[in-house]
Amino acid sequence: MRHVIALDVGRTGMTAALVGLDGTLLYEARRATGRERGPAAVVESILGFAKELRTHGQTRFGTAAEAAGVAVPGLVDAERGVAVRSAGLGWRNVPLRGLLRHKLGRIPVALAQEVHARGLAEGRIGAGRGAGRFLFVSVGTAVAGAIGIEDGIESGAGGRAGEIGHLVVRPGGPVCGCGRRGCLEALASAAAIGRAWAAASGAPAPAADAGDCAQAARAGDAAATGVWRAAVDALADGLLTAHTVLDPRTLIVGGPLAEAGDILFVPLRAAVAERLTFQKPPTIVPAALGDAAGRLGAGLSALDLLAAAVAVRPSDSAQGGPVSASFA
Repeated sequence: MRHVIALDVGRTGMTAALVGLDGTLLYEARRATGRERGPAAVVESILGFAKELRTHGQTRFGTAAEAAGVAVPGLVDAERGVAVRSAGLGWRNVPLRGLLRHKLGRIPVALAQEVHARGLAEGRIGAGRGAGRFLFVSVGTAVAGAIGIEDGIESGAGGRAGEIGHLVVRPGGPVCGCGRRGCLEALASAAAIGRAWAAASGAPAPAADAGDCAQAARAGDAAATGVWRAAVDALADGLLTAHTVLDPRTLIVGGPLAEAGDILFVPLRAAVAERLTFQKPPTIVPAALGDAAGRLGAGLSALDLLAAAVAVRPSDSAQGGPVSASFA
């Protein structure tokens, strides 16, 4: 059975799948990254896992994977196939696509930034399906985004498009990891909410995290409500700026913070609506695919490579039928 490899690399663990050309999930697996052993060990873990997936597919389905899609955290130059930087994994300028192609028998490999892969999946088969134009925003330890146009993601000239977390929404505010003050990430990420809640409640971390703050706000705690409202207002300001520039039909909010549910989305929708002037109101929805979004997006990227190859060489389609990009 013809298939591709989909691999999503997180900071502590990796999830993967073998995906049929019709989008069917054929096999799933998980492995640790080996981050505690250093950046070189992470790269070796990725390469070893990819080779294991190739061997499994060849043994079980009688043919090797025809392409691979890999999503990694941090900054990625997708055009050159280089993982430029990842604070969580400690690497810089790793030619990951070339290393994977060598390990996987020179098949085509798509390398994508993790949030772009997740946005691709949410836009094509998840919460943004049919929207045409959308913005996917992941709110977790960091705040990151992916700009969706039709069935693809706009990565920008250097792979940095969608970095909504570094919009300055409170000039002179808290210092962000990027070095500036008042960035959205420094005010509305789960990490920022946890810090603000720890300061307001006097509770030590990690007990004073964003989930704890949401729970306390839900129970009516005044201090927690204030911290939560400040974060929602900052997020609304960031979303409004992005919406004004990009004019998406749908704003998709994912990541750990989105798991808070109505206590996030009800005030967030109201706050964005209050700030609109001439803009058309966007639809604001939670992400639908959860943790699976990264590997689903990686799989879609691999299938897109094959579809592009078929378009260039039409005779290939006669050898195995058309390539589909909808997951069953």
